[in-house]
Amino acid sequence: GPPARGSLSLHRAFLRSPLGLLRLGQLVLGAAFWVTVAAHKYEGAAHFALFAAVLIWLLTLALFGLSLLGRWELVPWLGSRWLLTNLVHDLALGVGLYAAATGIMGHKAKQRSFCNLPGYSQHCLYSAYLSASICGGITACLYLFSGLYCLLRRCQDQRDII
Repeated sequence: GPPARGSLSLHRAFLRSPLGLLRLGQLVLGAAFWVTVAAHKYEGAAHFALFAAVLIWLLTLALFGLSLLGRWELVPWLGSRWLLTNLVHDLALGVGLYAAATGIMGHKAKQRSFCNLPGYSQHCLYSAYLSASICGGITACLYLFSGLYCLLRRCQDQRDII
């Protein structure tokens, strides 16, 4: 279980758990996705992709921080349902929004594929959009794996994330 309520220390068991490692991967690849999109010119549906990626990244950061410190019971209503909270976050929000963002960036990369030809002298966003869609696809898979991990724990009648 988490550390005692009075102490503020790292919950090392969470860091070594499959969910902790998946969360670290989600944070790193999620940041790579939204930094790649934000660092380049974007328009249209890419605004939604950037919004979705940053929103999920911030929510994941909050879940990771609370889980790492073992302080999820401080969150009203959700703290007592922490495994279910993680499950819904991963499968509904993480997979759903990252799949949509990945599709948007993949479509934008396909639209810009002409500028990847040799001899094209204008600024080309193809590589940035393709990189973002690859990061987004891998991140969506990480959310799927963590969601399935939480679902498996829930089906085994376990109430904790570790």
